[in-house]
Amino acid sequence: MHETILWEIGGMTLHGKTLVMTWIVMAIIIAFVLSGARHLTSGKPGKMQNVLEWMVDFVRKLVSDNMDYEKGKPLLGYLVTLILFVFVSNVFGLIPNFTFGLLHNVEFAKLNEIFHGAALMSPTADINTTMALALMTMGLVISMGIKHKGSHYFHHFLEPYKIFAVIHVIDLLSKPMTLAFRLFGNIYAGEVLIGVILMLPGWWVFGGILPDAIWLAFSVFIGAIQAFVFTVLTTAYVAQAVAED
Repeated sequence: MHETILWEIGGMTLHGKTLVMTWIVMAIIIAFVLSGARHLTSGKPGKMQNVLEWMVDFVRKLVSDNMDYEKGKPLLGYLVTLILFVFVSNVFGLIPNFTFGLLHNVEFAKLNEIFHGAALMSPTADINTTMALALMTMGLVISMGIKHKGSHYFHHFLEPYKIFAVIHVIDLLSKPMTLAFRLFGNIYAGEVLIGVILMLPGWWVFGGILPDAIWLAFSVFIGAIQAFVFTVLTTAYVAQAVAED
């Protein structure tokens, strides 16, 4: 499995490998979006624009299916970014390490250790990443609830009886935990199995090209499903917070 690489900066301890992989994922997403929006046209769009428009329409439908679209419209940019980031992060660990050993002697920022191994690392295989995403979601839920209901948003903690406040608080705290651990568990387990496959003797690897390909395809499918689930749950939680009833 991937070794945890720590950076000590200004008295803070940072997960260097997770940060580097996250920055690469961000660069990939920015490049994808720029390529899709570079030559926007209302006529005959290019392939990348078609893909980008399909994703925006897909997320827009998720919002309109779960809440009043006018209330959820400000979330569109965040949700599109979220589903893109989670999906690319999920499948990033399936990409072979194409550095070809060029960084083996580069000790700056421990790059030789960060890019060590046969495959790259999914940022979502680190619980810190998934927990940060989950906390962002819950912060968004609470802020949207306050925006549309004011202080009345907190009244639902006392309904139908004040004693139910305990249950509502437990529910609020459990949501980010389940969001974070569901995503982390699925992606981390997938990377562990890939690591096991890569450690098998050579004849097993070459003799099992078809099973390996099937497993990689299944991993991409799981990555897409988890990105979808995370985005749908984010939308559903916001919908609950802004609902009038």
